[in-house]
Amino acid sequence: MKLSSFRYLVGQGFDNVWKNRVMAFASFCVLLVSLLLVGISVLLFININAIIGGIENKNEVIVYLLDGTTDAQITEIGDTLNAMENVSNVTLYTKEEAFEDLKQDMSGYTEVFDSLGDDNPLPDAYRIRVNDISQMEATVAAAEALDSVEYVSAPDSFVDILTEARRMFSIVAAIIIIALLIVSMVIISNATRASVFARRREISIMQSVGATNAFIRFPFFIEGMVYGFLAGSCAALMTWFSYDSLFELLSNFDALSAIGLGNIISYDTIAIPVTLTYVIAGSLIGALGSVLSTRAHLKYRAANM
Repeated sequence: MKLSSFRYLVGQGFDNVWKNRVMAFASFCVLLVSLLLVGISVLLFININAIIGGIENKNEVIVYLLDGTTDAQITEIGDTLNAMENVSNVTLYTKEEAFEDLKQDMSGYTEVFDSLGDDNPLPDAYRIRVNDISQMEATVAAAEALDSVEYVSAPDSFVDILTEARRMFSIVAAIIIIALLIVSMVIISNATRASVFARRREISIMQSVGATNAFIRFPFFIEGMVYGFLAGSCAALMTWFSYDSLFELLSNFDALSAIGLGNIISYDTIAIPVTLTYVIAGSLIGALGSVLSTRAHLKYRAANM
C-alpha cells in the first residue's frame, strides 16, 4: 500500500467517526460499559485475593518446646524452622515473655501468681508464619518431627475454611469474568454490525468503483480503533476516580486492618498496567469488531450478488 493511500484511509477512518457519530457513540458506550464490567470484576478478584492473603498472614503456628531444652537446642530449632521452605517468619517466644503476658491477661489472679514464686510452668515456644496455608499441614508435621518439640498448635479448621473459600471464589470469579467477556463481545459485535449495516450504501458505492475488500475494511479498522481507544481511556479514568474514592473511604477505618481488609491494593501501584490494559483492549476490540463485522457484511453481499 502506498503511503498516500495509507494516509487517505487513516484520514477516512477519523472522518467516519465524526460523520457517523451517532453509531460511533453507541459503539463507544457499549464498549465502555463492557470494559468497565470486566475491569472492575478483575480488580475485585485481585483485591479479594489480596484480602485473603492478608488474613493468611495473620495465621500463626506455635511450636512449643520441651521443658529443660537448652539454649543451644533452642537456637538450633530456630535455625531449622527458618530454613523450612514454607516458613516466612520465626519469632522466639520465651517462657518469661509468656508468663508476663499471662499475668497481664489475668491481672485479677495476682495471688495465684505470687504463690508460684520463681517457678514458671510455661514452656519456651516459637511463633512461625507460613507462606502458603495450603501447605500448613506438611509444615506442622515437619516441625513436630524436630527433637525437643513437645507439640505444635495450628489453626487447622480455620485454614481449611480459608483454603476452600479461596478455591470457591477463584472458580466463581473465573466463571463471572469469562461470562462477562462473552456477553461483552456479543454486544459489541451486534453494535458494530448495526453500524456497518447503517452504512451499507457507502460500502456498495466503494465496491462499485472497484475498491478491494481490504481497502474498504481499513477505514472501519481505524474508526473502531479510535472509539475503542477513547472507550478504554474513559474506562481507565472512571475506574481511577471510583477506585481511589473507595480506597480513601476504606483507609479511614483502622478496624478493617484487623480482619485483613487493610490489604486492599492502592491504585497507584496498579495504575499503569490497568490503564494500558484498558486502552490496548479497547483499541483491539473496537478495531477487530469493526473489521469482522465489515468482513461478514462483505461476504453476505458477495454471496447474494
